[in-house]
Amino acid sequence: MVVLSKIYTKTGDAGETALGNGARVAKHSTRVTAYGTVDEVNATVGLARLQAAGEIDAQLAMIQNDLFDIGADLCRPDMEKDAEADYPPLRVTEDQVARLEAEIDAMNAALEPLRSFILPGGSALAAHLHLCRTVARRAERLTVELATMEAVNPAAVKYLNRLSDWFFVAARIANDDGKADVLWVPGANR
Repeated sequence: MVVLSKIYTKTGDAGETALGNGARVAKHSTRVTAYGTVDEVNATVGLARLQAAGEIDAQLAMIQNDLFDIGADLCRPDMEKDAEADYPPLRVTEDQVARLEAEIDAMNAALEPLRSFILPGGSALAAHLHLCRTVARRAERLTVELATMEAVNPAAVKYLNRLSDWFFVAARIANDDGKADVLWVPGANR
């Protein structure tokens, strides 16, 4: 259980922060930037939930929890030392990825295939979900960049990759099952 009795600690005043293993790193390090961007995704999901209801809201709540799991996973380097840790570090699992894939497949089954790219927008919920999608893609890019330098849980990378797809399909569902999608018209304003 986490207990936060004091919100500011002053330990980051010199531009460093502590990782989950206690190591201190620059706040602008690739690892901190990656999990910080995952936190941004989570905040955009919170905005989307203001427009959501029912099953999609419940799924978004699960995604928010998963995003905290990813943040915890990414803030704990040294995956090869997991077995030696005093307590097992939280790692994202393939089951979480599989759940997203099943949800994407179920939502996509109700949609007509796309014959054009779509513009972010339509309903308020769809617009928010497209924002979630773009921030999730940025988090994925940063996590992939981190993985070129240090060990990263492959399931976390897969999850972020599927997550942006989930947001895309959910945005289409929020646009009256794709009927209210805003289609791109190439060269329309030439």
